[in-house]
Amino acid sequence: MMAAMEFADVVSRRRMVRNYTDDPVDPVVVDRIVGNALRAPSAGFSQGWAFLRLDTPADVARFWAAATPLGKGSDGWSAGLRRAPVLIVPMSSKAAYLDRYAEPDKGWTDRDESRWTAPYWDIDAGMASLLMLLTVVDEGLGACFFGVPPERMADFRAAFGVPDEFRPIGVVSIGHRAPDRLSPSLRRGRRDLDAVVHRGRWDG
Repeated sequence: MMAAMEFADVVSRRRMVRNYTDDPVDPVVVDRIVGNALRAPSAGFSQGWAFLRLDTPADVARFWAAATPLGKGSDGWSAGLRRAPVLIVPMSSKAAYLDRYAEPDKGWTDRDESRWTAPYWDIDAGMASLLMLLTVVDEGLGACFFGVPPERMADFRAAFGVPDEFRPIGVVSIGHRAPDRLSPSLRRGRRDLDAVVHRGRWDG
């Protein structure tokens, strides 16, 4: 096991990795990565998330067969991504949150979705995903968060028996880093604090 990094180093080194070697990932390490996802905050401690773990060659191949856009095979963007030996699909359950907030201690008497100012079921699953991404860096590995094309979602669900109650919010690929081309999006540069932090008032 590698020595843990300083937290600031983990944050600064986190980036999306789209190219991997064929080396396997220790299942114990995958256990830690997924286990840390359970430490994410969740509204009302609803914990309305689930994680589909695909860590065999057969399951990973089945994912790509089900999730690849129709008419496309392995292209320049996805070729390296497809070598990732582990895929984790985080999912959210809106029903778990609506049920939780209809319980007596939360003060609501119904499951009215209009009470929610934002879809916390997706937000919480996203925070769990970020904890996985940070843990991957701490383990000296690489990861990428990407989505399942909407037109392939039904095929993905059918391939893995995903219940209707759960919605996949993305996919986390995990593996050993290989030389990677930088995303063209990085040319935009990272926005600085003054551009995104508004102190006291938005126009202040």
